[in-house]
Amino acid sequence: MRRLIVTLFRAVRALARGALAVARGIGGFARRQVGSAREKGGGGETGMMRLLDLHAASCAGDTLVAVGLAGTIFFNVPIDEARGQVALYLLVTMAPFALLAPLVGPVLDRVRHGRRYALAATMLGRAFLVWIASDNLDGLGLYPAAFGILLLSRSYGVARSAAIPRLLPEGLSLVEAGARASLYGTVAGAIALPIGLLTALAGPAWTLRAAAVVFLVGMVWALRLPPRTDSQPPETPPRLFRLPGRRDTRVLSGKLVWASLLGSGALRFGYGFLTLYLAFRSRAGDFPVPVKLPQQLALGVVAASLGLGTFAATAAFTRISIRRPLRIQTIALAATTVVAVAAGTVYNLGTVAVLCVVTATASGAAKLAVDAVIQERVRPEVRASAFAHSETLLILAWVAGGGVGIIPFNGPLGLAVLALVVLVATVRTYLSARGLRSERLTGTDPHLAEDDNEEPPTVTIPEPFATGGENDAPAGYHLYRPGKRSRAEDYPDNP
Repeated sequence: MRRLIVTLFRAVRALARGALAVARGIGGFARRQVGSAREKGGGGETGMMRLLDLHAASCAGDTLVAVGLAGTIFFNVPIDEARGQVALYLLVTMAPFALLAPLVGPVLDRVRHGRRYALAATMLGRAFLVWIASDNLDGLGLYPAAFGILLLSRSYGVARSAAIPRLLPEGLSLVEAGARASLYGTVAGAIALPIGLLTALAGPAWTLRAAAVVFLVGMVWALRLPPRTDSQPPETPPRLFRLPGRRDTRVLSGKLVWASLLGSGALRFGYGFLTLYLAFRSRAGDFPVPVKLPQQLALGVVAASLGLGTFAATAAFTRISIRRPLRIQTIALAATTVVAVAAGTVYNLGTVAVLCVVTATASGAAKLAVDAVIQERVRPEVRASAFAHSETLLILAWVAGGGVGIIPFNGPLGLAVLALVVLVATVRTYLSARGLRSERLTGTDPHLAEDDNEEPPTVTIPEPFATGGENDAPAGYHLYRPGKRSRAEDYPDNP
């Protein structure tokens, strides 16, 4: 008996050692792969790699916050009460956030010479507010804290975008750097999602506290950015507000700009609609599936499909040159309409997942088309404000779609409403594309080209005077002759 116990003990010990060795090998392989991807994504530049780490922390923290808030205002209450809480969340947090978001850029412009500390402050502020929210899950203090988290998240995005050009490695364009940062953040969010779901088993408060820890780590990484992240202090600080009636108040102008915004806004409306509408449908167990799935798993399929579509749009469309933005948006809208009609006709979890992938991909492609139009058709001095205003309009479109998604439609009826809205946008974008078919993007900045082609001002250089005589100087001028003493009689024309 003793021999058997000893043998079993040795077998368990050997198995544990083998499992530990395998875990170490897998961990080492994962670290090497992550390090290689990190170095490649940052172009071998230390500052850019640290910025990628910072962005990964921000995206991971935002994912944990989303999981924690979803568990608080959505899963832990009855479905009818959840509709009211989600509507209150949209009204109290998202709507004011969308209205105040354009002010973030001018505020951060005042501290661009301390951008590292601004980034660290957004991380520290989010950590503090997330911890406050974790202690007020059942009170009204949750909503102001959530509003502050969203506003600081937007502030971080603006400050990070401004920091990328100063950390850009050689041979890497701004578009490529932004795309790599987005992919890096998406992967970090995907890794944080199962961690958030595991911590949610102990309660939403623990998920929010885990997010606070991640944000504190991000604050440290923000302070470790190289000093060149900061700009020099401006001689004249920019104005925070523009006076009414000034010419520079219209930062979004031009038919192509507005047509592309309308197309992208319709798809962002659909994105927000599907997010909340399908969330409530999953809670109601509305999806016909062969096997009865838990509501969390059905919602996970929907969320994963939306995330997959966003990832696909970021990975694919940032590698192509956009020449006909309205044509891309027309195709994206038409594809979404067709799939929405098909999903409403054959209504089950599989068709809905396909609709989520197509809608998210189309929304991402349309947003990149808007960015391309603004990058080329808006003057550089108002381009940053144009990006902020366009993002605000798209956020409002998402909020509007989410508000409609709260309405308790029947499953196929809700998708029919979505198909109708997207169909109208498809026709409108198609007509705009026909009317603006001569509007083709070149992939370059025409305003920069104009500045390069401007001829420098011509300076008239007077011809030298002849040096043949003594009286070469005009009247009233003294002509200096080296080695010869100036005498008044040498200049008879002078008084």
